[in-house]
Amino acid sequence: MLDVRNHQGKFGADYIRVLSSAAGLMWSADDVDLDGVDLCIKLPGRTPHGFSPRIDVQVKTVSRLEVRKGLVNFDGLDRVQFNKLAGVQFVVPRYLFIVHVPREVAHYADLSTSGLLLRHIGYYVSLSDRSPLPSPDRDHRIRVKIPVSNVLTVTSLRSLVTGNVTVPAVVAAS
Repeated sequence: MLDVRNHQGKFGADYIRVLSSAAGLMWSADDVDLDGVDLCIKLPGRTPHGFSPRIDVQVKTVSRLEVRKGLVNFDGLDRVQFNKLAGVQFVVPRYLFIVHVPREVAHYADLSTSGLLLRHIGYYVSLSDRSPLPSPDRDHRIRVKIPVSNVLTVTSLRSLVTGNVTVPAVVAAS
C-alpha cells in the first residue's frame, strides 16, 4: 500500500486524468520528471486552434485548503518548482493544477447507484505573468494565490488546452 504522501499525490494526478478523459482529451506523462511537468494534456487532431493543441501541467495536492478573500493560498511550491512554471519562455503553455483532497484517504472516492464521486475539487493557474526567481533553491517555498473561480471542470480544461480562456493574473509572494 502507498504511504499517505504518495497516495495523495497519485490520487491528485488520477483526478486530473479522469477529468481529461471526461473532457475528451488525451493525457500522457514523461517517464522521468526532469522539467516540472507531471502531465501533458492535449486535444487530438486538427482544430480551429491548430493541430493537437496541448498544455503541460504540474499537479499538486492539498488536504487543507486555505482560502482568503476569494483566493486559494498555496504554499506547496519550492522556488525551483516555481521557476519551472514561471515566465513566458515555454513553447507549450504550462499550468499549476492544485487538487484539494479529503484528509482521510477513505473519502477520496465514493460509489453509489448514481455513479462515482471523486473528492474534492481542482484549481488551475498560469504563472506565465510571473518572472522566474534568481538563485532558486529547494529550501524556500513561495506562495501562489489562485482565484477560487479558476475551478477545473471539463469545460475549463478544454478551454485551457485550446487557448480559449482568459487566465486571470495571480499573486505570488515569498
